[in-house]
Amino acid sequence: MSIATINPATGERLKSFAALDAAGVDQRIGRAAAAFEQWRSTDVRERCRLMLRAAEVLEGERDALGRLMTLEMGKPIGPARDEAAKSATACRYYAERGAAFLADEQVETEASRSWIRYQPLGPVLAIMPWNFPFWQVFRFAAPALVAGNVGLLKHASNVPQCALAIEDVFRRAGFPVDVFQSLLAGTDLVPRIIQDPRVAAVTLTGSTGAGSAVAAEAGRAIKKTVLELGGSDPFVVLPTADLEKAVRTAVSARTVNNGQSCIAAKRFIVHESIADEFERRFTAAMAALVVGDPMDEATQIGPLATEDQARAVERQVRESVAAGARLLTGGRRLPGPGWYYAPTVLADIPTGSPADMEEVFGPVALLHRARDAEDAIRIANGTPFGLGASAWTRDPVEERRLIDGLASGMVFINAMVASHPALPFGGIKQSGYGRELGALGIKEFVNAKTVWVA
Repeated sequence: MSIATINPATGERLKSFAALDAAGVDQRIGRAAAAFEQWRSTDVRERCRLMLRAAEVLEGERDALGRLMTLEMGKPIGPARDEAAKSATACRYYAERGAAFLADEQVETEASRSWIRYQPLGPVLAIMPWNFPFWQVFRFAAPALVAGNVGLLKHASNVPQCALAIEDVFRRAGFPVDVFQSLLAGTDLVPRIIQDPRVAAVTLTGSTGAGSAVAAEAGRAIKKTVLELGGSDPFVVLPTADLEKAVRTAVSARTVNNGQSCIAAKRFIVHESIADEFERRFTAAMAALVVGDPMDEATQIGPLATEDQARAVERQVRESVAAGARLLTGGRRLPGPGWYYAPTVLADIPTGSPADMEEVFGPVALLHRARDAEDAIRIANGTPFGLGASAWTRDPVEERRLIDGLASGMVFINAMVASHPALPFGGIKQSGYGRELGALGIKEFVNAKTVWVA
C-alpha cells in the first residue's frame, strides 16, 4: 500500500513512507500495552496538565501545522490554521474538565456506600480519515488520553506527515513515550490490530462501508466501537427564514473543506414559495466562489484531496445529469494540474440517481423543493443517513417541529452544523453510533464500574 504525501494542488508526489509490516505493528502494540500500565495509574490532574501543554503546542505552531494540512490534503490555508487552533480547544476543554467528568459518581442506594468509578480500558485503535487530519484525531485523543487510555492512530494513507506531526505534538507536550503512537500501516493489517487482545476498543471516522467492516471485526472480538460515518445532511429553509443569511450560510455549509465534510450540508430543501429566489441567489453565490491554490489566502475552494475522489465526484454528477438532474452551474473538472472540481449546483434530482442515493464528497449542492414543513421533514429523513441537520425558520412552532421531527444526531436552527468540544457529536442510522466530545465523549472508552460497600 502506498503511504505518501501527494500534493492535491499539483498531483506531485512529495514524500513516501515505508509501511509497517505485521511484526512492526505487533511491536508497537506491545509498547502501547506497556505504556498503558503506567499511564492508567497517573493522576488525572497530571494527565490534564499534559493535555493543556498539548493545546499550547498546537496554538504556538498553528501556522506550520496548517501548511502541512494544506500540503497533504488541499484545504485552504486559512481553515487549515483554524483547524490546528480548534484542535487545541478540544485539548483545553478536557484538560480543564476531565477530572470532574471522571470523578466518582455517588449513587444513593440501601448500601452503606455505592458509587460509579470511571476507569480506562486500554489501548484504543483510532482509524481516521484525511479530510480533517488534525481535528478528527484530537477529538478522539484528548478525551481518551485524559481518561487514562493510550492511543494507536491508523491515519489515512495520504496524510502520513500529519499523523507523525500529531504524535510529535504529544511527545513534545511531555506525554510519556508510546502513550500515543501513529501506525503508518496498510488497511490490510487493521483486522489483525482489532483482533489483538492487547487492543481494548476501536473508533472510526469514515465511510459506512468501512464502519460496517470495522464493527463486524470488533464484534467478533467483543470490543467496544464508536463509529462516525457518512452523512447526507439536509439544510431546510422555510418561508419565515432570513433568506439572505440562509443563502450565505448555505454556501459556507456546502463548501467547507472544499465540500469534503461528513457534516457539510448536501441537500438543500426549500419551501416552494421561496425556492426560485433561493435557487437564483444560491447558484450565483456558488458560481462566484474563488477556486485556486489552497496556499493562497484569497482561495475559497481548493482541490479535492485525491484523484480517486475527483473521479468519484465527476462520475456522480455526470450520471445524475444523464438521469435528468438539472445542472445550474459547474459540473466539470477544471483544467490544469491538480484535482480541482468546479462548485456545482444540481436541481430536480431524479430518484435513484447517484446524487439521490450516495454521499457526494465535494462542492456539489443538491436542491429540493418542499410543499410545507412536513414535506421538508419527509424529504430530509428520506435517506439512510442521520448525522446532522440545519433548519431555518423564525417561527417557534416550526422550530419545535423541526427539532423533534428531523432524524439526526444533531440539529442546528438558523446555523450550519458544526462540532464543538462541549457538545456530543455523532449520528444515527447508517451515520454511525456512539458520541465524541462533551461529557459523553470522555465516557465512551471507560469502564463504568459499579462499587457497592455493604
